[in-house]
Parts: sequence; structure tokens; C-alpha cells
Amino acid sequence: MKIQTYPIAAAAIAGLFIVSCAENPADNTPSAEVSDPTEESASTTEPAPAGETTSYEFTEESTIGFVGSKVTGSHEGGFKKFSGSFSVADGKPGPGPHKIEIDMTSTWSDAEKLTGHLKSPDFFDVEKFPTSAFKVTNVEEAEGENAYTLSGDFTLHGVTKKISFPATVKNADGKVMLDAEFDINRKDFGIVYPGKPDDLIRDEVVIKLAMVAEAE
Repeated sequence: MKIQTYPIAAAAIAGLFIVSCAENPADNTPSAEVSDPTEESASTTEPAPAGETTSYEFTEESTIGFVGSKVTGSHEGGFKKFSGSFSVADGKPGPGPHKIEIDMTSTWSDAEKLTGHLKSPDFFDVEKFPTSAFKVTNVEEAEGENAYTLSGDFTLHGVTKKISFPATVKNADGKVMLDAEFDINRKDFGIVYPGKPDDLIRDEVVIKLAMVAEAE
């Protein structure tokens, strides 16, 4: 018996195949280690190295971005307003404080409609949670040039978790450059909006830090 093919059905099947093959940006980044904060982690800092400690403030050259994705594709975004500082002693990360505070009302994305949705209760709920913060509680040297593991308390969407992720920290020409790219699971922070049944939102979100700091 001859089997007929129908263009509409074939297109639908092809569309499903394309959707299922959309790349997850988080496949290319290390996942942050996430756990509940403890009193010990909240108060722990690395021993102060010998020598003078200098505090650096993050400048307007710094960027904090993210990549969120659905099964059909991904979107870039970030935050326009944030502040914070990083300390250095003997050319290496010092005893602190190391912290970043983000104005969540400054959220942006590559689509105006999406930006509004991200600010809504479905996602960041910026009216209820106008700020997010990351306070570094430990910095450990890692394998590789200028490589470190940063650990600290990250507060997002009213939820605080201890996270650890790899980063590079360079101190040159009077500036500190901190770069990191890793992913977190949004559901760890109570952001659970699933998306449309035929266009589900992935749990993983890639975080991109490109921070530049100058001495205060």
C-alpha cells in the first residue's frame, strides 16, 4: 500500500524535531554548587594575607548579564544598575568585603515585552524584591592562572542560598578584573514559572560577570 505524506503534518513533525534540538546555553558552562546557607558560611572569610589591603569599587565598565532559554531558543539580559566592592592584598583577593548589590528594577533583556514579564511576579517580582545581593564569604585559589573559586551568600527573589563558582581575578594597571560564567537553577530561588506547554522554559540560567573595579 502506498503511504501518502501530508505537507502540514510533515512540517509539524519537522518543527517538533527542531524544537527538541534547541541548544541549552547552560550545557557550555559549569553549574554553581548550591546549598542552604549556615551561620558558619555567613560569617566565614578567608585569612587576611600579609600586607596592606586595598578596597576597590566596581565601575560603570562592569557588566552583569544572564542567558535564559526555552526549548525553542534563548534570550540575553542583564542589570543596568548595581554597586559593590572587592578587596586586594599583595596582588590577590583580600579578606573582604567582597559584595555586589543589584537593583532588580534595572533588569533589561533583548525583547521589550520579555523585560516587562521578567519584572513581573512570574519571575523576579521586582516590586516585592527590588534588590538582589551576593556577599562573598570565601575565596580559594584554584588550578590555573588567576583562577579562584568564589563562595558566598546569594539572595535572589527573597531566597538566600550559598553558591560556589569558578572565576578569574586579575589585578593590573590599578584595576581589578573579575570574570565568571556559570549557571544556576532558577527553581532553587523560587522562580518556578514554567512557560507555555509547547514552549517550556529551562530551569538553568547562565550568569555572566565581567566586573571592573578601581581603588576607592
